[in-house]
Amino acid sequence: MATLHDLLAESELSPAEQEWIRVLTGEWQLIADLSFADLVLWLPQGQGEEREWQAAAHVRPTTGQLVFYTDQVGSAPAGPVASLVDQASETAAIVRAASTTYVRDVPVREEAIPVVRQGHVLAVLTRHTNLMGRRIPSRLEVTYQSLADSLVRMVAAGEFPHVSAPTGQRRGAPRVGDGVVHLDAGGTVLYASPNAVSALYRLGHEGAVTGELLARIVADTIKGEATVDESLAVVATGRAPWRAEVSNRGASMSMRAIPLTEKRARVGALLLLRDTSELRRRERELITKDATIREIHHRVKNNLQTVAALLRLQARRLDDAGGKEALEQAVRRVGVIALVHETLSQGFDESVEFDEIAAKGFKAIVEVASGEQHIHSTLKGSFGRLRAEDATAMAMVISELVQNAVEHGLANTGGSVTVEVEPVDDEDDRVLRVRVTDDGEGLPEGFSPGRSGLGTQIVQSLVSDLRGRITWSPAEPHGTVAEFTARLRPLTREG
Repeated sequence: MATLHDLLAESELSPAEQEWIRVLTGEWQLIADLSFADLVLWLPQGQGEEREWQAAAHVRPTTGQLVFYTDQVGSAPAGPVASLVDQASETAAIVRAASTTYVRDVPVREEAIPVVRQGHVLAVLTRHTNLMGRRIPSRLEVTYQSLADSLVRMVAAGEFPHVSAPTGQRRGAPRVGDGVVHLDAGGTVLYASPNAVSALYRLGHEGAVTGELLARIVADTIKGEATVDESLAVVATGRAPWRAEVSNRGASMSMRAIPLTEKRARVGALLLLRDTSELRRRERELITKDATIREIHHRVKNNLQTVAALLRLQARRLDDAGGKEALEQAVRRVGVIALVHETLSQGFDESVEFDEIAAKGFKAIVEVASGEQHIHSTLKGSFGRLRAEDATAMAMVISELVQNAVEHGLANTGGSVTVEVEPVDDEDDRVLRVRVTDDGEGLPEGFSPGRSGLGTQIVQSLVSDLRGRITWSPAEPHGTVAEFTARLRPLTREG
């Protein structure tokens, strides 16, 4: 099925006009919810008599009964809708069907609204209201319908959406179901939905809401607060299409203003209010937990570095060459793990960009282990982001393989060692293939991984933890290739 992005790209609209349509469809859930109606966006295809209309987007209300169970995107207007769309496009005016139509035996009221920008009709919006089981509307429903009508008139006049409105759906952004307030041009509350009144009471207001200045209500509830959102005054009076946050006595409320205009003159405002107390509390807890986790990683890194320093001091006191070498190997391995925790302590989750770890560790191992021989090191490809447990195992495996290549393959001759990583096609998991190649002396006679030293045993164990396999083979014309696969865990935990 074609998407709005695809259909806009195929249209003859300019980039600025396409962006206007995108902003409108980013806002139109508000209109659908206030209207208790489905909205369908129709884009023109072709010009003149050859012009046809195609549905490019469809949104359903969350506040009432829907009309279309199947998505209308990609379809052409049929029946009375086709005539309404043509009329709205040609007259640049809102057109309502003369009589009720029926969809699956459901009575539906239909109308078409031209989407106008700078005097040009870009598209047509149709509004489809389910009339099944209609009764005498409540004050809330009458107010919602009135506000929706104001917004569609603004769409037809090219005054909505507001280009200065903040983009993106911020976590906790208020919606129609969270609370609606209707202000007059002076900022006095004409109507407040029950949820909006509840949010204001939760903030600390006591007394009536309707007939009061909303800005005064908010100002009285936050007296003595140390910090106040600088845009709060403008939002509370409905003068600009902005958002603001207000907090008091542990309660938080998110506010969004949509100025209502007639012929470019502001006649009032629609405000959406949402009690975000619980949401903000959870966010604060998460921030605290994130900071605690980063501090733990930082302390683990420091402790590992202390252990490495103690092992290094112990190694210097040993006369036994074998014991000294074993302690130095342990220092290197502890250092690799510390490097992973250092990177984790700088992030905000339990995953890391592994390329930086690989580059630092690779360079350090080659520099320390090469001694007087000149060894050229190369890192090819990208590991991407890895979970912490995979990053530790991956770093240890690469460290051991590079250490072996430098110490045993290139110790006497020098040369080059290359670490190359590439993704492997797999439908179920993310799999990486890593190849460590050197052009040194090659594998010793009778080499067998099962009977090799501690480093090789560590590598095999860690590759098994990565749900992969490893092989060693001769390189051409000389040298060694150690190749392993790693089946990585998903970055987001399941369950």
